[in-house]
Amino acid sequence: MNPETLYSLGITFIFVGVVILLVAFLLLFFSSVKKEKEQKIRGGGAIIIGPIPIIFGTDKNSVKTLLLLSITLTILLIVLIVVLNIV
Repeated sequence: MNPETLYSLGITFIFVGVVILLVAFLLLFFSSVKKEKEQKIRGGGAIIIGPIPIIFGTDKNSVKTLLLLSITLTILLIVLIVVLNIV
């Protein structure tokens, strides 16, 4: 592939990502406007430093989901590192 194609592909991916984020925020905003009852906000996050995930969250379900995703991502990264170093 030539550099111009890769450059235009990268710019296209960035543009598509921004559009997806805007649509997600708009859908979230409109869904929260329709609901008038009080809702409990849940959330969490994960920071992966090397192969070690650091996970935090507001409830057990969020932490369990993030833990599963972090372990899956860590295993995937280790497999990719091993495969790319062999080839």
